[in-house]
Amino acid sequence: MIVETLTGLFKTNHYAIRVNAEGISDEEALRQPEPAGNCMNWVVGHIIASRNRALALLGEEPVWSREDEERYKRGSAPIRGAGEGRPFSTQMADLDRSQERLLSGLEKTGDAKMGEPLPEWGTVRQALFFLHFHEAYHAGQVAVLRRLAGKPGAIQ
Repeated sequence: MIVETLTGLFKTNHYAIRVNAEGISDEEALRQPEPAGNCMNWVVGHIIASRNRALALLGEEPVWSREDEERYKRGSAPIRGAGEGRPFSTQMADLDRSQERLLSGLEKTGDAKMGEPLPEWGTVRQALFFLHFHEAYHAGQVAVLRRLAGKPGAIQ
């Protein structure tokens, strides 16, 4: 039951991110919210970097290297121009690859594995539910950043 729930939740996040990123150019993904915050490029990159942690918990290959993740870690400097981060179109392909690996890993993981202890998280289940919540929080930011780019809302 836990695996089915997490699968559905991550599918919903992926859908929300994809539809809100639809039609966003590399340039539009760099628009900064004022007076502060991160652009869509950083937010989606942060989601992908975070998904690497979920993939590791599920025994799946990461989508990005640690070096790639570094640019999108919490507290990293805002991305303000082309060349400071990965191209947004590349990020969206990477997000899709992470989705495939995440769903595959969940499919292979039984509920028993979900109860395994993790010192810093409690259990695998608790870690994955937190990572889902974290991703959903940022998926909501993608919707707001879409509006900042001058696009209409994607989910009515």
